[in-house]
Amino acid sequence: MIRGLDTLRQNIDVLLKRQENTSSNIANVNTPGYQAKKLFQSTLKAVRFQNYQGGPNVDQRNEIGDFTFGNQLDGASLNTEKGAFKQTGRSTDFAIENNGYFTVQMPNGTAAYTRNGNFKLNAQNQYVTQEGYQVLSNAGNPVTAGQNPDFAVVSFNNPQQLENVGNTYYTTGQTPITEVPRLLNGYLEQSNVATADEMVSLIQTGREFEANQKVLSTTNETLNKAVNELGKI
Repeated sequence: MIRGLDTLRQNIDVLLKRQENTSSNIANVNTPGYQAKKLFQSTLKAVRFQNYQGGPNVDQRNEIGDFTFGNQLDGASLNTEKGAFKQTGRSTDFAIENNGYFTVQMPNGTAAYTRNGNFKLNAQNQYVTQEGYQVLSNAGNPVTAGQNPDFAVVSFNNPQQLENVGNTYYTTGQTPITEVPRLLNGYLEQSNVATADEMVSLIQTGREFEANQKVLSTTNETLNKAVNELGKI
């Protein structure tokens, strides 16, 4: 019974992470350049159970069977499909038609990558993100506004493994591959979140929570009888 509580705790931890991920995707459905994240889970390896209550003297090994202790999260993957393009008419907005990410410089000096081309200009007439991070050129310098801005657009061999650090920025240890960008000025790429799919996932997770709650209630009643009733005998 105690083992049952451990299994339920592990299952509920997995469901909480799934719910957080789905909620994050839904919350960013209107965020330009946002890429939906999907979590992967698997069932833990079954464990053989046995006791020594077999035989005429109830002292021989008795194989009970296999038991699975629940599920585990194996990792996460980005949906790198392009979102729809929306015309904004703003001269500081850019959308990447082909593969790749804009390169920006984070406050700590490291590079991050984003498909969110919702830029603005700073006092030096340089393109920066809405958070004020400088957008870099192929030479690694800030991009100055002009007729043909030299944005550094890069791709990766495994873009699904990019790490989301928030606000549509991604980091990775992979070596960036320089792309020849096809840019749409005055457009933004919308989020690629499929709202209907995310809502279905949220409902499914809620139902799994309910099922685990029922099992928890049953386990609690069994423990109550074991402690308060059997203990009196």
